[in-house]
Amino acid sequence: MSASGFVEPAYGGRSLGDILPAVATALGADVGFHHTDLVLPPARQYVILLVDGLGHRLVAEHAEHAPYLAALLNEPGVAGVPSTTATSLTSLGTAMTPGEHGLVGFTSRVPGTTTLLNALFWDKQVVDPGEWQPHPSAFARLRSVGVSATVVSKHEFLDSGLTLSGFRGAEFVEGDKVGERIAAAVAASAQTPSVTYLYDGDLDWTGHRYGVDSPQWRAQLSAVDASVEQLRESLDPGIRLVVVADHGMIDCPLEERIDIDEHHELRDGVQLVGGEARFRHLYCPSRALDDVLATWRGFLGERAEVLARDEAIERGWFGAVNPQVRPRLGDVVVAARGRTALISMTDFPYENSLVGFHGSLTAAEMEIPILIC
Repeated sequence: MSASGFVEPAYGGRSLGDILPAVATALGADVGFHHTDLVLPPARQYVILLVDGLGHRLVAEHAEHAPYLAALLNEPGVAGVPSTTATSLTSLGTAMTPGEHGLVGFTSRVPGTTTLLNALFWDKQVVDPGEWQPHPSAFARLRSVGVSATVVSKHEFLDSGLTLSGFRGAEFVEGDKVGERIAAAVAASAQTPSVTYLYDGDLDWTGHRYGVDSPQWRAQLSAVDASVEQLRESLDPGIRLVVVADHGMIDCPLEERIDIDEHHELRDGVQLVGGEARFRHLYCPSRALDDVLATWRGFLGERAEVLARDEAIERGWFGAVNPQVRPRLGDVVVAARGRTALISMTDFPYENSLVGFHGSLTAAEMEIPILIC
């Protein structure tokens, strides 16, 4: 925990970008990944299940609804910054930091334009995923040294910009239902050596819609717990299963939400608002930077950490940052504290219909499970 009360990212330690390098070492595959402090037990076949929104603290706090997962809890891993799906999944899939792979938020500016790229609902006519994220994925690198690499996910994600950015080079197997994904994982993991990745997004969807303090979310957590146990029982005993998440989640009550469009001073000097409600990218001309920083800091006070881009980079929030990625980051970045949500009813009206949020650096959002079973 840093002096700001935030959980700082742990690139090269127990981060999402360290999962596949640790798996490669456990498989005995010499891929040339970066060094990681994460150590996984040796095996010839690994299955990685990522449950979207399954924060470490959420599992601990709801152990009665997830007894199988809770019994496996150990030292948490840490998401990257921002703690959001597009950034985290690409970190796992590429074994890179956000500043290297370039998916730096839910929405971020296309440099030289006033257009935002939505990294989940990607418009490939505007931005080519292969140009936005030009590096080979970690799955492709594993395949290049003879490791079978498979991604199992829903049909709708087959050719999405996010899949092409983070997972191209792996064999994609469709599985819309839990049973289909389990059967696909069993089949794919029969190869030796192999790494099989599964994605489950239902818990995150439920948390956004109903909140993590809802009967719907608790019921979905119980369903996830049962499916993990079923997956483990379906796999050969010699196959290692690792359960991870991309971020946690918190509920932001209505009284903690700030509509930046109701405070005109927050728009002064800001050309474009990106990111999401818990982590905003603000894009502004250099002449307005100091005024925007002073205004947002003065208005938000202890409700958020407001940094210039260079300050956030120096703090290590995005890891190493490639030159082509720098202008995608906000000239000012705003990371919410507590349960504050910075909404914009003009630009992102749907956000106010959400209950659960993520994206910032609180422990509830940043700490993720890395469960070995």
